[in-house]
Amino acid sequence: MNYDDLITLGIAFGLGMLVGLQRQRTDNKMAGVRTFTLISILGVVAGFLSRDYENPYILPVMGLALTGLLITANIIKLKKINEADIGQTTEVAALLMFAIGGYLVLGDQIIGVVVGGVMAVLLYVKEHLHDFIEKLKDKDLAAIMTFAGISLVILPILPDKTYGPLDVLNPKNIWLMVTLIVGISVIGYFIYKFVGKKVGVISNGVLGGLISSTATTVSYARKTKDAKNIGKMAAFVITAASAIALVRVLIEVGIVIPEKLPQIMLPIIVELIIMILLCVGLFYLFNNDGKDDEMPEPKNPAQFKSALIFGLLYGLILLAVAFTKEEFGNEALYVVAVISGLTDVDAITLSLSQTMKGGGLKTETGWRLILLASLSNLLFKGIMAAVLGTKELTKWISISFGISIAAGLLLMWLWPENWVL
Repeated sequence: MNYDDLITLGIAFGLGMLVGLQRQRTDNKMAGVRTFTLISILGVVAGFLSRDYENPYILPVMGLALTGLLITANIIKLKKINEADIGQTTEVAALLMFAIGGYLVLGDQIIGVVVGGVMAVLLYVKEHLHDFIEKLKDKDLAAIMTFAGISLVILPILPDKTYGPLDVLNPKNIWLMVTLIVGISVIGYFIYKFVGKKVGVISNGVLGGLISSTATTVSYARKTKDAKNIGKMAAFVITAASAIALVRVLIEVGIVIPEKLPQIMLPIIVELIIMILLCVGLFYLFNNDGKDDEMPEPKNPAQFKSALIFGLLYGLILLAVAFTKEEFGNEALYVVAVISGLTDVDAITLSLSQTMKGGGLKTETGWRLILLASLSNLLFKGIMAAVLGTKELTKWISISFGISIAAGLLLMWLWPENWVL
């Protein structure tokens, strides 16, 4: 007895019941839990027959027979039921269930299980998905389409080889980093769309860090000019967003050089914990009276112009890092990190990660440069908050960012090289 075939039948049975249960809960007249279970088992049996008799035509012929049955059932339904539902979701799901059954035998079972599970989830979240789509504005749709263009149209056609001076400019690699950064921002933006504007002051800081900590700093600094007694609250949100920016840094490093993340993450996590403690202190200090916890409407995070600018900036930093390292050595990279970090931490983080990946930069130097760029960015945001905000905001941001910068510099100076995860 082939126990692997029994396991395959069990998987098909479970997936068929899962999808059929959802269809029956929607009071579907075409197919329910029994029908979907039988269809998935039919797909498996058709796969067994095709495999055992080495006949590639058995599976498609049985699929065509199933299609004929579904068409006949639809014709009968249209004749007998007035204003019958002519949607094709159940029919397509039935055909896909049959195909999954066959693929469980002839293909990769893990992929079959994943596809079946995703189909069940998509069918279940239908109403929520429709509600979400109805709430989309033009700029939301533009964000989706722009990200699709960036990741699915432009990225695949770019050449995967290096060009230019110092042999470090790889168009595909550069655009992959653009896709990564835009993707993180789009995820944060649509989390905001899901939870709505009144998400609470803590969520404001988290979402602000995911979308753009710099934009959050500008928005809340300006809000302090228009509303009284929100300086501490604004300082909390700005500090929280800046802390989440460190999480973004860890995500970027983990994607580019996952094998070196254990050596890099510990000192950055310590800096993150320090900033979280500062956030906790600010949270309990700020005055609840007159608190405005509505997050400002973020701009479209997937603008093509912004993606191009980031790509150019990332390419320039790649060149600057390579040139500085070759001409002046690793010590001069600290100057590059400070200057680059003033306006954008993501680009310098990804550039340094690529350099470490290629072995051109030691890990213990790399994490210090990334942390220094983050501290430089904190200084820049602190100056913006002081220029755009009130004296109260300036005071609290000076305290929180001052402690964070001092702690980060001490970490860079005193951290033992053998302290790694």
